[in-house]
Amino acid sequence: MANLASVQENPAGADKDAPLKEDIRLLGRLLGDVLRDQEGEDVFDIVETIRQTAVRFRREADPVAGEELTALLHKLTRDQTISVVRAFSYFSHLANIAEDQHHIRRRRAHLLAGSAPQRGSVSFALSRLKEAGVSGDTVQDFFRDALIAPVLTAHPTEVQRKSILDVEHDIAHLLAERDRPLTPRERAANLRLLHSRVATLWQTRMLRYSKLTVADEIDNALSYYRITFLRELPGLYDDIAEEIAAQYDQPDNAFTRPDASYVQMGSWIGGDRDGNPNVNAATMCHALVRQATTILDFYLDEVHALGAELSVSTLMVKVSPELQALADSSTDVSPHRGDEPYRRALIGMYARLAASARELGAAHVLRKEVGNAAPYADAAEFAANLGVLADSLRANHGELLIAPRLARLQRAAAIFGFHLASLDMRQTSDVHERVLAELFDSAGIEGDYAALDEARKVQLLLAELDQPRLLYSPYTDYTEETNSELAILRAAKEIRSRYGVRAIRNYIISHTETVSDLLEVLLLQKETGLLRAKAGQLDVMVIPLFETIPDLQRAPDIMREWMALPFVHQLIDHQGRLQEVMLGYSDSNKDGGFLTSNWELYKAEVQLVRVFADASVKLRLFHGRGGTVGRGGGPSYDAILAQPPGTVNGQIRLTEQGEIIASKFSNADIGRRNLELLVAATLEASLMPNAEEASHVERLAGFEAVMADLSARAYKAYRNLVYETPGFTDYFFAATPIAEIAELNLGSRPASRKSTRRIEDLRAIPWGFSWGQCRLLLPGWYGFGSAIGEWLADGDRRAERLATLRAMYQEWPFFATLLSNMDMVLAKTDLAIASRYAGLVADADLRERIFRRISAEHAGTLRCLEEITETEERLAKNPLLARSIQNRFAYLDPLNHLQVELIHRHRSASGDPDRADPRVHRGIHLSINGVAAGLRNTG
Repeated sequence: MANLASVQENPAGADKDAPLKEDIRLLGRLLGDVLRDQEGEDVFDIVETIRQTAVRFRREADPVAGEELTALLHKLTRDQTISVVRAFSYFSHLANIAEDQHHIRRRRAHLLAGSAPQRGSVSFALSRLKEAGVSGDTVQDFFRDALIAPVLTAHPTEVQRKSILDVEHDIAHLLAERDRPLTPRERAANLRLLHSRVATLWQTRMLRYSKLTVADEIDNALSYYRITFLRELPGLYDDIAEEIAAQYDQPDNAFTRPDASYVQMGSWIGGDRDGNPNVNAATMCHALVRQATTILDFYLDEVHALGAELSVSTLMVKVSPELQALADSSTDVSPHRGDEPYRRALIGMYARLAASARELGAAHVLRKEVGNAAPYADAAEFAANLGVLADSLRANHGELLIAPRLARLQRAAAIFGFHLASLDMRQTSDVHERVLAELFDSAGIEGDYAALDEARKVQLLLAELDQPRLLYSPYTDYTEETNSELAILRAAKEIRSRYGVRAIRNYIISHTETVSDLLEVLLLQKETGLLRAKAGQLDVMVIPLFETIPDLQRAPDIMREWMALPFVHQLIDHQGRLQEVMLGYSDSNKDGGFLTSNWELYKAEVQLVRVFADASVKLRLFHGRGGTVGRGGGPSYDAILAQPPGTVNGQIRLTEQGEIIASKFSNADIGRRNLELLVAATLEASLMPNAEEASHVERLAGFEAVMADLSARAYKAYRNLVYETPGFTDYFFAATPIAEIAELNLGSRPASRKSTRRIEDLRAIPWGFSWGQCRLLLPGWYGFGSAIGEWLADGDRRAERLATLRAMYQEWPFFATLLSNMDMVLAKTDLAIASRYAGLVADADLRERIFRRISAEHAGTLRCLEEITETEERLAKNPLLARSIQNRFAYLDPLNHLQVELIHRHRSASGDPDRADPRVHRGIHLSINGVAAGLRNTG
């Protein structure tokens, strides 16, 4: 691995990348030492030979190297194969750690050098706004009303075990330590610890042998709160307040208020039951118990530490009457602290928090409290007590004692409450229809609700919402599905009562196709006490999710009709004249391809802005983005800035899914940066003035007309390949590891909605994940080449049309971001590697026919992209990312070659118990983990 660590070094990277190369060399050498020690010199030599041959195959497109590689891999014993796969996989993981550390290092270098604010920072955003003439009052209004919510979701692409993440966290910490001045003895000790942790990594099982449960997914997600969110989010608030005070000279403003909560966390884990039979009322209750336990553990630790720090004596300074009253009500009666009211107050607060933790489900409180106390009524009461402490210190020469811990604890209480994160409920519209059909039938209201047309459904639902009585009867037997769905909504009501109204406040309806889909959930809420129809009070907002291309096209009309209903108008008034709409990136891509999906999303957003403006309702968009570009992935900052004007307005929610959560938030510094990117982008997208002059509007309309034409052509090309080409499904299942991915214990949700091989029934997540594994990443580019090529060739105005495309790239953020994301995908795409996967297709005619089409489209896409951007270099505007991707190939390529060999062995033995070997199966799954780690955003 020592040689492996020095691969692909680019002298053009200059000295600033030297520390990264040094870290990669170090980690590679340590892994090589562990490999020699654990597996022997022979295995180490095999790894090196495979690496060198794979590099030759890539660099020289050498067919001899390809034959040598095939022979090498074919000769490996099963145990050797496992060791080789693990070696390359772990090197991917270690390289990621080194790269993250280098990002932190470079950011610190910029800050230490006093460089101009970096794009994506709040400082940069504020500078742009100030230069554009945006006032401090406008910025203050933004932060007063904004809601920016990353929503963590569990999906079947998360390939990391928490045990692995824990070890990698230690390695990252030790690597960061080496940037500090260390004595020779300290440096040697650091190296020994690093070597030890790499050895631990090698001896830690990479795969799960049992399928993840929803409870496992909940606990995995909560680990990121302890690593990042609990401390970094309040800290980010402080940084933003200081930056605004500095740039706008407003030290006393809305941003410094301890109750500011413009960034809040969301979660789907435990509440998202769309296609997941393992989510029910019990998992939802369990999620809140675990969330509350996590945040209350944090509060208890912080209050205990604060008690140790605030040794303030009344012999030295005065305290406020409110603070003295709080101290006097404490459970602490020790005479040794008679003159230390802050400590006495905090001991009493600790006792109340401990009681709250037990009442909200905590199994035990690690540090026993002094005396017994009543639990807090809610998080606001706890926050009020913290305010008493802060006000007293501020009034009695203790201002300096607030900032180190108390101020951030106040911010944490405002952000996280006792619920930690808002848990969304999600279910598909088909289930709601079945439940209501049964309720209507059993109540004698309507015998076949599902058979009614849309107008009759809406009429019936509105009439029922106006009725004071319920459909449900405790004396009637219902199906398991109906009982389960009603139990979930009843649990939501109880959760809101116990943990606060922010604990659950959103209900997502998958596959929203009609207004009745929305009204059905209102009626179900009425049945369970979450809607008080006569008062117009709705506890949980009903949010449509528009996913497929036809759904996106219908979205504006559905929302116009929905908001025009008098009953709904009343509910929206109760919601503060605000309504959320969720847009799905994954299914629209699988349905219509990359270019059409992005265009239909853009078009739907523009039309929704108009519909909401006409209704005088504020629109909040919830972006269901995945990890891959094909599922709406790519840099969040650029994605938010590329949104059409008027679609952000200080309100945005977006999903963080699968392995992207680990990539973004398993390191506190990287996590802080990613959270700042969200705030900065939302701030810029909301407040930067838009050009309103007629010439600009006319030019944008022209660009949009071109996109509409291109989208129609791309849609036709994509649909023709994926849904209309005979044998394509067989090709996909043979030429990608989709079958093997479905067998992995990745998540609690099945890979397909139904037990079929139809592309339509396959979830978009494993669809995209599979194309990433075989290095085609087809959902992120297919159809673009056909669309652009046809449009340029249509007529005799090629030069003029090419000029238009170049203007779109230069002037239109939407189109520029589209091409930038596709550029990144193409940088990771490799036709030579993909051809080896194509070799798994037994039908030679099918293999040749489809792979030839894919290759031709790939070549056309590259050609068109290069013409528009006027460069043949991939990621020319992002050389750091280009180098990162290039440097990965030397250890990523061998994993792909090994994966193909293992899949071939596995499928050859399929159906023959005597030849089947679980080690081969395990090797495939290890390679999937390694490739995902190497590509980083594949899920």
